Amino acid sequence: MNNNNINFYWDIGSTNTYFAFHLLRPLARKYGAGITYIPFNLGYVFRKHNYVLMQEPKAKLINRKVDLMRWAKKYGLDFSMPEEFPIKTTQVLKASLVMREQGMEEAFLTHMFRRYWEQNDASIQTDQGILPSVVELGVDPDAFLQRLAHPEIRNGVIENTDQALVDGVFGAPSMRLHDELYWGKDRFDFLEDHLERLARR
Repeated sequence: MNNNNINFYWDIGSTNTYFAFHLLRPLARKYGAGITYIPFNLGYVFRKHNYVLMQEPKAKLINRKVDLMRWAKKYGLDFSMPEEFPIKTTQVLKASLVMREQGMEEAFLTHMFRRYWEQNDASIQTDQGILPSVVELGVDPDAFLQRLAHPEIRNGVIENTDQALVDGVFGAPSMRLHDELYWGKDRFDFLEDHLERLARR
């Protein structure tokens, strides 16, 4: 076991982050690594790099959907493309910071990824849409909404996003382990190699 920590840069609107969220946790447990969840505004990062997902070639977009279903089948996940895509993700990003303060960050993320990417629930882009999960996790909804509206929470997401750009993060999911950045749901072999090297030291 070791004390290595993986920074996991995520945005709920990223298809590939759904898979990475499920694949990263067992890998981290296997090597005794911690995970720091870093919500950042992927749409803002895309705009900074003049990248527009839905303007990619039609053939590539069609193939991406097929490939995502291959991943879902391979790992036994209940993924399906939601009817509303993309969505505004700012409220979920902010809400995760509020739920972190309650010690329920990972449980909250589990709810959000399941509701959007498995249950076709785009209501999570709104305060009221998020609330059912907050209540189910035992958090007072009024206190949650009050904290969600606090400038400190909004600034937290902004600071994460700005720092991600400084750190060279250009997409989601991204995982940073020490000085190495791994981008994409298909980089876990490299990440595990890194964890193995650290475990041998």
